[in-house]
Amino acid sequence: DLLLSNSCIPFLGSTEGLDFRTLLLDEERGRLLIGAKDHIFLLNLVDLNKNVKKIYWPAAKEKVELCKLAGKDAHTDCANFIRVLQPYNRTHVYVCGTGAFHPLCGYIELG
Repeated sequence: DLLLSNSCIPFLGSTEGLDFRTLLLDEERGRLLIGAKDHIFLLNLVDLNKNVKKIYWPAAKEKVELCKLAGKDAHTDCANFIRVLQPYNRTHVYVCGTGAFHPLCGYIELG
């Protein structure tokens, strides 16, 4: 119904079949950050498909191998699922992912 009434814009950048986990709305800059499987997307709120920025942040290969050795599924468990997107200050966002069962965190500069 939303598509037929032209009251929504679908995000076309998810063709990789990514598993979206967390969102952070940056109203001040008109952006939306999306945490997904091995990726962080930065979208423009006016047009979600315009100037999409994407950060590829997979788990380390050795962590993925350890995860598989522990009996986890390589495609559904052994990845870096982004779980935390938290404003840190005016220029940075604090980000954490599962890191194939070895959590890792960092900062993204929003410049």
